[in-house]
Amino acid sequence: MARRRYAVVGTGSRAERHVHAITVEHAGTCELVAFADVNHTRMNVHNERLAELGLDPVPAYDAADFLKMLDEQRVDVVVVTTVDRFHDTYIVEALDAGCDVVTEKPMTTDVPLARRVLDAVDRNDGTVTVTFNYRYNPIHEKVRALLADGAVGEIGSVHFEWLLDTRHGADYFRRWHREKANSGGLVVHKATHHFDLLNWWVGSVPETVYAQGRLFFYGDENGARHGHADDDRFDIDLERNEWLKKLYVDARHEDGYRRDRNPFEPGVSIEDDMSVLVRYASGVNLTYHLTAYSPWEGYRLMVNGSEGRLELEVVENSWVSGQHPAVHGAAANPEQGWARLSVQRLFEERADVPLDFDREGHGGADRRMVDALYGPAGQEDPLGRRATHRDGVLSLLTGFAAGRSIETGEAVRVSDVIDLS
Repeated sequence: MARRRYAVVGTGSRAERHVHAITVEHAGTCELVAFADVNHTRMNVHNERLAELGLDPVPAYDAADFLKMLDEQRVDVVVVTTVDRFHDTYIVEALDAGCDVVTEKPMTTDVPLARRVLDAVDRNDGTVTVTFNYRYNPIHEKVRALLADGAVGEIGSVHFEWLLDTRHGADYFRRWHREKANSGGLVVHKATHHFDLLNWWVGSVPETVYAQGRLFFYGDENGARHGHADDDRFDIDLERNEWLKKLYVDARHEDGYRRDRNPFEPGVSIEDDMSVLVRYASGVNLTYHLTAYSPWEGYRLMVNGSEGRLELEVVENSWVSGQHPAVHGAAANPEQGWARLSVQRLFEERADVPLDFDREGHGGADRRMVDALYGPAGQEDPLGRRATHRDGVLSLLTGFAAGRSIETGEAVRVSDVIDLS
């Protein structure tokens, strides 16, 4: 069988996992044929890594020559790992050129751009797959299976709380994500993961959303008020990580991008604390909260049903040492995490569900996701883990509506944002 030909657009750190999967883990079914980016230094860094693996470098195209690349390299699939606000550009152009697309989440950042993607899918035969790696976490799969099997009966309400620690949370305020025009804010960029999980678990779609949010901890005014502005425990030194140094410090001369801004510098336009109420079409009520400045990282899920209650608690990082902070994803914290899942039926004692807590990327989800994305065609997917463009839009609708609600102070009907009926 001929290998599918892949090109990667956007060669920051997000691209690394995809490049490795295509060129090493699934080289029997995939062939990497090109990179595209606005920064040639970063493309060279990825090609240097390919050389270290004993592989040939691939052609590096300026992002302005994206369509030329698709034609010259006869690309079958485009992998989009750019800054979020440019996702739609490459998704639409790839689809119109006859390619399939694999895109990092969020699929895009605002309503008009989401409509562009939907229109492009409608007029083309190509597919869009959104990389919701949390669907591939074995713990999340277990929750999906339990709820689908009626472990708590009909679902009535859900509470979901997500905590980002001051290592991971602060990192969003160092990078391009700190500007809402780039990322849509955390209620879009980060919470799209969570809203997708909730849609998948509940088996319904959001109908009405009300939200409140604010910038409480990060930013210049809050840093000064709370006494953190000059706290070196929030500093980061990219020179300590050779890979990130090459990708960002050594590439800065081309585009001026700083990966290591002070999270208490002026210019932050996103929220770090958000509360969201959602009414689903099925009648399920959701309460959701995201905090980006917690001393520990993890999440709590509680599902109430007609026959009982499911509870999940996951501690991904139990504390942040504050000494030489690592970049999120580049190093683990000193203590290990843990997870606990239980189901308590009405009139019965709580029953704990056995779990294997995996410390590998996102609880083992990253590896399992790329195996599904880049492995042989025709793999079984009984839980429906592979997310389509529709799943991508549905995950965004709650965030888009929440953002509008935060701005207006009013509840928002999702159909008034985008009507998918």
